Amino acid sequence: MKSFILTAALLLTSVIAMAQVTRSDQLSKKTDMNTNDKTASEKKFEKPDDVTLRSKLTAEQYAVTQQNATERAFKNEYWNEKREGIYVDITTGEPLFISTDKFDSGCGWPSFSKPIDKSLIMEKTDKSYGMNRTEVRSKTGDAHLGHVFNDGPIAKGGLRYCINSASLKFIPKAKMKEEGYADYIPLLEKK
Repeated sequence: MKSFILTAALLLTSVIAMAQVTRSDQLSKKTDMNTNDKTASEKKFEKPDDVTLRSKLTAEQYAVTQQNATERAFKNEYWNEKREGIYVDITTGEPLFISTDKFDSGCGWPSFSKPIDKSLIMEKTDKSYGMNRTEVRSKTGDAHLGHVFNDGPIAKGGLRYCINSASLKFIPKAKMKEEGYADYIPLLEKK
């Protein structure tokens, strides 16, 4: 009888141990699968090296973001974009602006009243071309985005972020989840 109880106890212990190993393997596989489906808030954005940037960007995108060039007014991709969505840094994919903060300033470039989060951008004094302006750059990619002026809508804070389309990638609301920016959809619905 003692040997029967001992055998039963060993068998039960083995079954429990196997169940725990199987559960651990399932959790591990689930975690591995989810690492590729990170949302924008979980992603780590990094600036690519110069060789990668040159191959990834058009000549104009490279000139604007890396050499502080300015694209032509009214002759750029997003100056008249009206769809709902998010604007991300063309060099890193980091979210910068949302369509609900975009307005028609009449200047011929996309204009926003504010960035998604002020910590995502840097502002620098720009005295080029005999002017005194404030340059706007992306924090992670250190890409030249454009300039900020204090002639924006008073009701929205009075600022106008005048941004080069060439420094941005627009992701329409319908594709935000698919491209990993689902966390930002509620920002579009708040306004």
